[in-house]
Amino acid sequence: MAGFENNPLMPELARVEERIAETADVVSFRFSRTSPLPLGYRPGQFSMIGVPGFGEAPFSFSSLANGDNTFTHTVRVAGNVVLALHRLQPGDHVAFRGPFGAGWPLEKAHGRNLIMVAGGIGMAPLRPAVEYVLKNRDRFRAVFLLYGAKTSDEILYQRELARWNEGITVLLAADEPQGRLPLEVHKGLVTKLFDFVPVPVSETVTFTCGPQVMMKFAAARLILDGQRDTDIYVSLERRMECGITHCGHCQIGAKYVCKDGPVFALADIMRFQDTLL
Repeated sequence: MAGFENNPLMPELARVEERIAETADVVSFRFSRTSPLPLGYRPGQFSMIGVPGFGEAPFSFSSLANGDNTFTHTVRVAGNVVLALHRLQPGDHVAFRGPFGAGWPLEKAHGRNLIMVAGGIGMAPLRPAVEYVLKNRDRFRAVFLLYGAKTSDEILYQRELARWNEGITVLLAADEPQGRLPLEVHKGLVTKLFDFVPVPVSETVTFTCGPQVMMKFAAARLILDGQRDTDIYVSLERRMECGITHCGHCQIGAKYVCKDGPVFALADIMRFQDTLL
């Protein structure tokens, strides 16, 4: 089968190797491509996953590329494609295209402080950035992960939090803290966690992903504290159908989320009203 290397609109098969229930409505799927060639992708990029008879949808990679032909997506039940995806078991196949888009500019944070701010399912696109930092810890100064959810039970990757906290500072928040997690969960919005970050934002790069209202208030707080809008990066969600700018559904101003994003510097998009930022 002709693959992405020849035509970005032509999918190849990917096999479900493993499924892991993260929460009541979120599952991580580990896939392997039919092609044995290594799949190179950057934290923050995405692929298009198709389920025959149900369509195709974009998903950010939630794993760090490890030099083989496997990759992971973490998906929450929402829409027909994801409902069909959630029914899949190891051994089933999907259509795969990618990788697409621009990822997190991790090199820009080398030698500086890094703050990652996640809300809900927005932790999934940031997970590979966390793993990159842990793998290359000496390239960064202080690193903080601020992660908020509606309830403690909705916090993703709970089995990994303690390991992450050994290399970076992980701060958690929930509207309704409950249950037992390996780390303390503060009551309230994720933006409250900025009070526990003792580094000057003028020497910091920030990545944020989650509900747009959360990113809006996080960015406003950071700018108020003195961070430059060129050092704040957001990951946007839009209706992406092709992944290569042809359909135009993801256009904001002169930019395309599928090509120029999904990760943007705040300075590049804040003038566009439909970003809500």
